[in-house]
Amino acid sequence: MLADKDRIFTNLYGFQDWGLKAAEARGDWDDTKALIGRGHDAIIEEMKASGLRGRGGAGFPTGMKWSFMPKESKDGRPSFLVINADESEPGSCKDREIIRHDPHKLIEGALVAGYAMRARAAYIYIRGEYIREAETLQAAIDEAYDAGLLGRNASGSGYDFDVYMHRGAGAYICGEETAMIESLEGKKGQPRLKPPFPAGAGLYGCPTTVNNVESIAVVPTILRRGASWFSSFGREGNAGTKLFQISGHVERPCVVEEAMSIPFRDLIEKHAGGITGGWDNLLAVIPGGSSVPLVPAEQIMDAPMDFDGLKELGSGLGTAAVIVMDKSTDIVRAISRISYFYKHESCGQCTPCREGTGWMWRVMERLREGESSPGEIDMLYEVTKQVEGHTICALGDAAAWPIQGLLRHFRPELERRIAEREGAGLSGAAMAEAAE
Repeated sequence: MLADKDRIFTNLYGFQDWGLKAAEARGDWDDTKALIGRGHDAIIEEMKASGLRGRGGAGFPTGMKWSFMPKESKDGRPSFLVINADESEPGSCKDREIIRHDPHKLIEGALVAGYAMRARAAYIYIRGEYIREAETLQAAIDEAYDAGLLGRNASGSGYDFDVYMHRGAGAYICGEETAMIESLEGKKGQPRLKPPFPAGAGLYGCPTTVNNVESIAVVPTILRRGASWFSSFGREGNAGTKLFQISGHVERPCVVEEAMSIPFRDLIEKHAGGITGGWDNLLAVIPGGSSVPLVPAEQIMDAPMDFDGLKELGSGLGTAAVIVMDKSTDIVRAISRISYFYKHESCGQCTPCREGTGWMWRVMERLREGESSPGEIDMLYEVTKQVEGHTICALGDAAAWPIQGLLRHFRPELERRIAEREGAGLSGAAMAEAAE
């Protein structure tokens, strides 16, 4: 279990004030000038050594991502840092806790990360529904400006750096980095074709890096305590501490900071009070937010909660939004509801996603009632494969994977429903004839 002395987010539950004075008492903004004084490349190398991987879902090495930014502008274009606070993944709620209780960690992280990448400014794109969080974040930014921590000669470092907050309008697709950039520019939130990648031509056609809130907020602490400290947690390739968001059928749903690679059973027992009805009542778990495939109870019990451990189970850590489902869950209905979400949130730009998400949801609804045939299960799987990997962004994959996980692990349940329906004399063909 992670010791209190090793926690990065010491005000995660808001027991103390979020304001600047309280943040400074917790160690934020402690000689930020010295952190910046290490130099651009030294900060990036320290981040690479720490083993930090992106906390927004993809898990790409953060230091490496920063190193893709150009070191000097040959044509006078500024560079930008965009921070993704558009936390719209069902089950995910960690970034809002950082923003409303520890916003200065994020703002200081934006300054240090922005300096490392030679960025002129940071844009924090916050989810439209996060109304109170946006108010807190803007107030914290204003505090930092008033104290001389941002703006001209930020924190006395000799570096000029601005931070802007931009509120979204509630579109899930804007969580995708290029759709977020489009939205920031005032256009419709639709993903861009890559290349060019944002590091070459991002916001306003300038070099841009897009990072998650948690990825940026941990940066100053890693630099203060050292890369070796951060990398001492978790297995190799899965370093550091992580905010886990545990919801569903547990005794105490919570957001908790814990070491990477903690076994699933330990995570639930220590922080969420166990499964409702006991461990024998566990049916399945979606370990990383609604876009990753579910994992049946027997496979996840002792699995390490990290990128590689869950990938081996055919799922992923994602944002570490752990959705627990006990045996009272109608698993087919649950996945059908998720497929409806992706149908609703598809931006419609790519044909496989625009047409496929609606088609998959309609078939899922029929399977939920057993109004189908066994052959249609195979056809549904084929369609998920035609959507997966054939779209500009990963929303097509996100729509396909939950269904693939259901078919992989719970096909007998689908077949049982079909057989029951047919046994009752209500097969799809019989119903069609009756309708005529």
